[in-house]
Amino acid sequence: MADAGDIRSPHDLTIIHQDEWLLAVAKPSGMAVHRGWARETDTAARRIRDHLAQRVHPVHRLDRGTSGVLLFALEPEVAADVGRAFEAGEVQKRYLALVRGVPPDSGTIDHPIPRVAGGARVPAVTEFRRIARSPTERCSLVEARPRTGRLHQVRRHLKHISHPLVGDVRYGRGDINRHYRAQYDLHRLALHAWSLELTHPRTGSPLRLRASMPADLAAALVSLGLPTSPEG
Repeated sequence: MADAGDIRSPHDLTIIHQDEWLLAVAKPSGMAVHRGWARETDTAARRIRDHLAQRVHPVHRLDRGTSGVLLFALEPEVAADVGRAFEAGEVQKRYLALVRGVPPDSGTIDHPIPRVAGGARVPAVTEFRRIARSPTERCSLVEARPRTGRLHQVRRHLKHISHPLVGDVRYGRGDINRHYRAQYDLHRLALHAWSLELTHPRTGSPLRLRASMPADLAAALVSLGLPTSPEG
């Protein structure tokens, strides 16, 4: 299994995996994936393109505020194959989220949400389990495993069960977010794309990608008495 921290690119993105067809990086919170999803030109896609001196193809999305595993294809045909695997639910995604309150030990959220902003609601399913609850604050670390890939799915679904993410300015609460900024120096969305697993589209081998918890979120979790990985 590849893990963030193995290789450093010259553009301050951690390269997790690289072969002749795919490249995966650990994206920091606050960076857009692609120019089409934000106005700024300093994006993960552009940094990787400049680093490799070739065009790259993002095969999935991460919200700007979400850190973690981000996968690119180096050929359009490979991008299409991986895209079909995502659509078919053949890619396993695991997120770590700091949420308000204490959700159940585990559960499945089956709640339709829009595929794109302003679009019609479509089926969306997320499985989750509570990893730990903070001994000092009413918050918990949750692992979320979305079966589908809808816009803001993990964020929307956790809010739907009344456990919104800390630091979520769209679906969370301002007073809660301000409290964690002031007390725990947490100035970001508390959502991390920890793991991505798929079958390699060319070799047929299992590809397991993992990005360790970044320092800006890990420090807050430690202060809250929470683990920084699903293993505890």
